[in-house]
Amino acid sequence: MQAFTTLTAIAAPLPLANVDTDKIIPARFLKTIKRTGLGVHLFDTLRYDAAGAERADFVLNQPPYRSAEILIAHENFGCGSSREHAPWALLDFGIRCIIAPDFADIFHANCFKNGILPVRLPRAVCDALMEDARLGGNARLTIDLARQVVVRPSGEEIGFEIDPFRKHLLLNGLDDIGQTMQHVDAIDAFEAARERQQGWMPAITLG
Repeated sequence: MQAFTTLTAIAAPLPLANVDTDKIIPARFLKTIKRTGLGVHLFDTLRYDAAGAERADFVLNQPPYRSAEILIAHENFGCGSSREHAPWALLDFGIRCIIAPDFADIFHANCFKNGILPVRLPRAVCDALMEDARLGGNARLTIDLARQVVVRPSGEEIGFEIDPFRKHLLLNGLDDIGQTMQHVDAIDAFEAARERQQGWMPAITLG
């Protein structure tokens, strides 16, 4: 998993509340178990009309937001079903950070597992950041995870809270498998000892 340290990028304003995971990535695109290739279908029903043509009024279809890496939204982002394809689609599009007043719990957890930083900030602050974002490519935001601040184009710094353990995982690019592999020597030693004691059960070696 790619580590998240400091990100300076274009932010796309999405002034919508209760954006559910089916809106993020519709169910018809969930046939794949690959984490790549879903970005083109991100917000499919919002980005495209019935004929498959881009909707010019949707933010991610507009320059400079086609290359946005930060998304700013309203309350309850990621509600609905628990599909992990939602953060996969966001990440494949290029989104590394989502700022909103709050998130659905499972979506929030899935973001951390896939290298996306979800930042909770009050609604009024999100609205102010959206106004910054509407200035386009010349008004980039900076997210400094180590210092836990969002830096506005004006230089104003806005602090945010994050669970220390999840912060550690993001800073070091550790997903669930990465966490396990940190203990590979101890696991291999345990398996070797178990094989000696119970020879009928073959050891599993991770290293």
